[in-house]
Amino acid sequence: MIRNKYKPVKRWKKKNATLIKQLKRKQSFYGQKTNTDQVKLKKVIPFSNNKRPYLQAKQSKWRIPTVFTISSLILTILVIPTLIVVPSGKSESSQEIATIAEELDTAAKIEESPFAVEVMRSTTKTVEDIPLEDYVAGVVASEMPIEFELEALKAQALAARTYLVNHLLHGNEASEYDVTDTVQHQVYRSEEELLAEWGSKYTERMNKIREAVNATKGEILTYKDAPITAAFFSTSNGYTENSEDYWESELPYLRSVESPWDKDSPKYLHQNTFTIEQVETALEIDLPNETPLFLEEARTESGRVKELGIEGHSFSGRDIRDKLELKSSDFTIEQNNGHLVFTTEGYGHGIGMSQYGANYMAKEGKTYQDIVKHYYQGVEISTVNDTTPTLVSK
Repeated sequence: MIRNKYKPVKRWKKKNATLIKQLKRKQSFYGQKTNTDQVKLKKVIPFSNNKRPYLQAKQSKWRIPTVFTISSLILTILVIPTLIVVPSGKSESSQEIATIAEELDTAAKIEESPFAVEVMRSTTKTVEDIPLEDYVAGVVASEMPIEFELEALKAQALAARTYLVNHLLHGNEASEYDVTDTVQHQVYRSEEELLAEWGSKYTERMNKIREAVNATKGEILTYKDAPITAAFFSTSNGYTENSEDYWESELPYLRSVESPWDKDSPKYLHQNTFTIEQVETALEIDLPNETPLFLEEARTESGRVKELGIEGHSFSGRDIRDKLELKSSDFTIEQNNGHLVFTTEGYGHGIGMSQYGANYMAKEGKTYQDIVKHYYQGVEISTVNDTTPTLVSK
């Protein structure tokens, strides 16, 4: 007599209807679509194998809670810590930053400053009194790549301090503050802002900045015993610019000098493409669209554009750079199917110290004194105390 091997299964299902409902609810909770009957038919073994189907049911009953428990544990370990850290949007967690802050007691300290600087903070719209040397450190950290050589950072510290002192002597006395923290003067960021940005690298990087600042403590650049306009920029076209070729004033220490290292700078070459309409809008002129444009140009000693004529309209190289937001005033123009392609060499106005040039000079073994005396002709290194005693006593 042949047994119906599925009959015991039907009896088992009838007897364990409650268990099946529980399984279906759990499968529904996990979003499963599997048919419970199919699951049981696969797991139940006929009586000919001398095994009871209810044994398989018991195994299933215990397996699902076990899987649920393990899944919950994994979820707790992996997901919850992520939810705590990720929303901050910062590369370092608040706990790591707190730990770094505690370590700052062992970090290098900024030397004592002779006076404080009133800085208008652009984010809070409040004026902060910041000790001179702390201000210089915040400027160096913001204006020059931290990866640069130490001697280049020292040169930047000297230029930043000189720029500030010269501005304090000749700036707007009616202003409620000395400088802003933007490119209007010099970019400045506080230690708290740098800590939030650098995270675990803060102590190492800030120690490097402070070493550069302390090594030049109180030093400024002077020409005939007066602080200079210590202009600086990113990358030259191979030469720096005479001050009168970009600004109105001719300054004897801001002369065009060679800076051949800059051609290896990653910021040396850029290209911008504009439609004729975009150029018309930026320069506020009308240009022909069907025929090639008539262009004339005159260049400065350093090779930058001094004057550019476009269809009878005349502009300075600086005007073109500013209005089209080009990286440099050393540019060439190519006309191509109703577009003008501007290719620039260098990055910045080109006057004073090239930052990338300073870094390459430092790599060649030059000191910060060598660097500043190359880019600022005929200058001396003096001190704030000796040169501007009125600032020290304010």
